[in-house]
Amino acid sequence: MTILHYIHDPLCGWCYAATAMLEAARARPEIRLRMHGGGLWHPATRLRDGQRQHILEADARIAALTGQPFGAAYRSLLADPETVLHSRPAIAALLAVPEALAPAMLRAIQRAHYVEGQRVVEEGVLVSLALALGLEEAAFRAGLAAAPVEAHINTTRRLMQRVGATSFPTFLAERDGNTEIVPHMDCYEDAAAFVARL
Repeated sequence: MTILHYIHDPLCGWCYAATAMLEAARARPEIRLRMHGGGLWHPATRLRDGQRQHILEADARIAALTGQPFGAAYRSLLADPETVLHSRPAIAALLAVPEALAPAMLRAIQRAHYVEGQRVVEEGVLVSLALALGLEEAAFRAGLAAAPVEAHINTTRRLMQRVGATSFPTFLAERDGNTEIVPHMDCYEDAAAFVARL
């Protein structure tokens, strides 16, 4: 059994780019996934022009490399000076769902953000995504309110410091008590090669 530790952020474009790698790994029964949200946009941030341009350039590279879609509504969201990027609500949503549903919730958040241009910092948007996954609204809202987000982000950042991780995403493979970083930068176009590396 290999434990794949996925250090990510729901609002990280390169984590969105890594979707095929993550799904290919999850399809293998000998691999167990553990997700660690790192808080890329924490605290809440309104984008400056330079940040916005950097994101758009990265998005173009991601689309060309992986085929991942970026919708017009998302580009409009980025262009809106009132848009706030904040990782905390999305990470709370991942902690509020059963662990087995967290990857599906992550995909739903990413699609809502990158394709549909929804404001995933808003609780109502996150609730609608949870309902679409078949979750019960009151239970999900209670989970959101109780999610230990700050502790989770702090734990993730300590893990990153311990293993020398400096960016999102980072993949760690744990086997027999030993943990090592799994190189992935050359696998965005070849998820099978990433799985073979595990």
